[in-house]
Amino acid sequence: MTSDIETAGMSLFEPVPRYLNTAAVGLPTRAALAELDRRIDEWRTGRCDPPSFDADVAGARSAYADIVGTDPSSVAMVGAVSTAAGLVAASLPEGSVVLAAQEDFTSVLFPFLADDRLETRLAPLDVLLDRVDDDVSLIAVSAAQSADGRVIDLDSLAEIGAQGVRTYVDTTQAAGWMPIHASRFDVTACHSYKWLCAPRGVGFVTIGKGVAGWLRPINAGWYAGDDPWQSIYGPPVRLAGDARRYDLSPDWFSVAGAARSLEALARLGTSAIGEVSVGLANRFRAHLDIEPSPSAIVSVGSTAGERLAAEGFVTSSRAGRIRLSFYIYNTVDDVDRAAEIIAGSP
Repeated sequence: MTSDIETAGMSLFEPVPRYLNTAAVGLPTRAALAELDRRIDEWRTGRCDPPSFDADVAGARSAYADIVGTDPSSVAMVGAVSTAAGLVAASLPEGSVVLAAQEDFTSVLFPFLADDRLETRLAPLDVLLDRVDDDVSLIAVSAAQSADGRVIDLDSLAEIGAQGVRTYVDTTQAAGWMPIHASRFDVTACHSYKWLCAPRGVGFVTIGKGVAGWLRPINAGWYAGDDPWQSIYGPPVRLAGDARRYDLSPDWFSVAGAARSLEALARLGTSAIGEVSVGLANRFRAHLDIEPSPSAIVSVGSTAGERLAAEGFVTSSRAGRIRLSFYIYNTVDDVDRAAEIIAGSP
């Protein structure tokens, strides 16, 4: 029997059978597509009104705050998560020690590794939190790993953060299906074109309490102003008093589509979405005698990639393995057939 959340979820999207690749690109909601069509028509006919996109920015900011469990005043908007990691790296004092997972996505790692003022130590994800010592200034890690979906223990990370170690969490592969409670961490960052089903170009940063005391707004531009359309020319610096001081100028059309997708997903609720998504992933795991996991992403070593593609399945190849990701627009039939194909391959 189909649950209410599955019915509601599937009604938000145009059906795409056998699409198991949300970890690469999420499917757009119907509402996002309609909004993009409307906004592009305005542009085409000379009716594009830049200040009108402010409502979309506010809507996307508020919906994202709901999804990750924080207040909109703590949310900034950027174009890419590496911008957020670079902001954190540049704000750390010279000689700071950063601890990161050696297999993490490079948008998490490169901004810290590229800063020669910092000492960046790498450890396997499975033992990362055990490697924290008195020297570590900041832990930088993804909530869920891009390559295989393994998750960090966010509760334990938050406890370490409460003891004085700064925390930076990339939630790109988690926000939308995993409860984040972002206010527990100093900085989190997320791009919305995967599990939040938005156009590429809209990312979010959350700022914890006290972080404004050390996180420098080095990318401050006109949209970081307290009243952007009034503080658009000349000095002095007039930055917003909350997380908006870290805003970058928004991608108008992308943020309009993003607002509609995020608002729809926020109404469904992260816990409900996660229950369905992880449930589908664990159904797939059970078919292949893989232990259950709290992740909606599954990585398998198999030669079945061509067979999957031949039957219309869309998956990814990551780190030499097949990566499948399960979301509310997927069906039990998709799950069962993909597992059958993989089980029958060497």
